Amino acid sequence: MPTRDFNPHSLPVEVFARQGGQLAGELTIGALHRLSEMQVPGPATQPAQVVHWTVNGEWRSVHAAPAEVRLHLAANVALTLQCQRCLEGVTVDVQASRSFLFVHGEAQAAALDEQTEDDVLPITRSLDLISLVEDELLLALPLVPHHLPSCPEPLPLPPSEIAADAHANPFAALAALNRPGGRLN
Repeated sequence: MPTRDFNPHSLPVEVFARQGGQLAGELTIGALHRLSEMQVPGPATQPAQVVHWTVNGEWRSVHAAPAEVRLHLAANVALTLQCQRCLEGVTVDVQASRSFLFVHGEAQAAALDEQTEDDVLPITRSLDLISLVEDELLLALPLVPHHLPSCPEPLPLPPSEIAADAHANPFAALAALNRPGGRLN
């Protein structure tokens, strides 16, 4: 069976899987609007982040059952997110790797989704693979991005601690002298 070129914006999943299709590509982060909104703006000289992705189709014949249509997706990108400790930018490697089982109909997808670790989706005439890549990268974002092991700059004191230091009791040293064994050094 001859292979054909597939459009990642309109992928016929069943045909792609039957042919054991493989696609790979690169996208600038600006092409994925929801993902690019998550980034902290960096310096103008910073190179644009590139999303690398691959997808493989698989058609599995199952004895006495309809064939399984599967896609295996992998994607990665280095994003600059806001550190939740110091509120500065932190570069985070985001990687997504997921397998999808495609079935006929929403009801079958819902029933099988509880029985398998793979994500189960209904087959459509065409799948926007680029949107699926973006969805998976968004799901792979860390819940609390932060510098590891610690932030590069010391964290500022909270306003409540600054106010406490400014209003230190001038008689605290005298109170220490009044205690048994108290000294001033």
